[in-house]
Amino acid sequence: MARARNKLTTRGVAALSLQPGRHSDGGSLYLVIDGEGATMRRRWLYLFNWSGKRREMGIGGFPAVSLAEARKARDEAERLVRAGRDPIAAREAARREQAGKPTFGNVADAFIEAKSAEWRNEKHGAQWRMTLTKYAAPLRNRPVEQIDTEAVLSVLQPIWNRKPETAARLRGRIEVVLDAARAKGHIPQNDANPARWRGHLDKLLPKRQQLSRGHHPAMSYADVPAFVVKLRGSEAIAAIALEFTILTAARSGEVLGARWAEIEMGARVWTVPASRMKAAREHRVPLSGRAVAVLKKLAEANVGEFVFPGQCADKPLSSMAMEMVLRRMKQDDVTVHGFRSAFRDWAGNETHFPREVAEAALAHVIGDKAEQAYRRGDALEKRRALMEAWAQHVDDAGSSPNVIALRGRA
Repeated sequence: MARARNKLTTRGVAALSLQPGRHSDGGSLYLVIDGEGATMRRRWLYLFNWSGKRREMGIGGFPAVSLAEARKARDEAERLVRAGRDPIAAREAARREQAGKPTFGNVADAFIEAKSAEWRNEKHGAQWRMTLTKYAAPLRNRPVEQIDTEAVLSVLQPIWNRKPETAARLRGRIEVVLDAARAKGHIPQNDANPARWRGHLDKLLPKRQQLSRGHHPAMSYADVPAFVVKLRGSEAIAAIALEFTILTAARSGEVLGARWAEIEMGARVWTVPASRMKAAREHRVPLSGRAVAVLKKLAEANVGEFVFPGQCADKPLSSMAMEMVLRRMKQDDVTVHGFRSAFRDWAGNETHFPREVAEAALAHVIGDKAEQAYRRGDALEKRRALMEAWAQHVDDAGSSPNVIALRGRA
């Protein structure tokens, strides 16, 4: 007569918590309860005969390993025994093999390291690292060959509608990492990329045009003066960096990477090298009186090469530092990049400066290649007048343009 199997129930297993001993589920699977009170533990055990000896194979603790999972492990172990294989040895061999395979995190980190030399600034690399560390955290410890569509969706779906831009970047970066894994032979060449959009995830997630898209959230230029008054109430280096960013209409990466060697105080010019510019062209920034005042005060406490140093003087301020200033000031609907839009709107609506001068101030490349070839100058002096007018607008709320307090780095 065949022995009964699957005698336990999920509810019954939970009710056994106060009864020490072995409780049979049939098929040589047992729930073992050891100890009492706070020291009590429940674990699954599979018993089998191997080479004439009784062997015990632990399957895991309950409830981390459910009754259904324990039965599945028992059935697989039975199959191996019938096939003449020791299930304990087979499990150890599988673990050793798995340990030698790279995880998604291993491949992602190696890719960033290999590609970092191509990226124009440190911020770009920092964004890749943050995205693939914070938002792709559930994938990092999984073997890269096990990343499937379900795994990709598990990290995309929670932010797909809430943070559409971040989610889109995350999807693209996961796809690139998986392509890199395939190129290295960690994934079979004929396996489809589970993070691919066209013909795959576009059937499972809302299309991008259905999501919130558009320009970086920006503050109205009319509100900038009052905001800067509040901003000057902070002594943190990140707040000072944000004011300098607003005054120069520069990109945050250009400001965070600014070095004293790029600043000519006498000429009141900040020259950003091509290697740190989006368009890969050197950009001269005329400095307004207020911008110079900011720099002079910072120069008094200069302890390194960076104008806006981070916690360590030999490294720049964090790429998220200025965004965090906005969050602390409850400006959740504004981005640092959005102040460039505020500047452009102000220049177009409130001044008579030519469009090309305003665009040059933003380091935008305008016109076709022929027009660019004839426009060899950068209209520095015209832009100087524009930036001085912008600084006056920013200071329009009446705060002193020359009082700058310094505290510790943030």
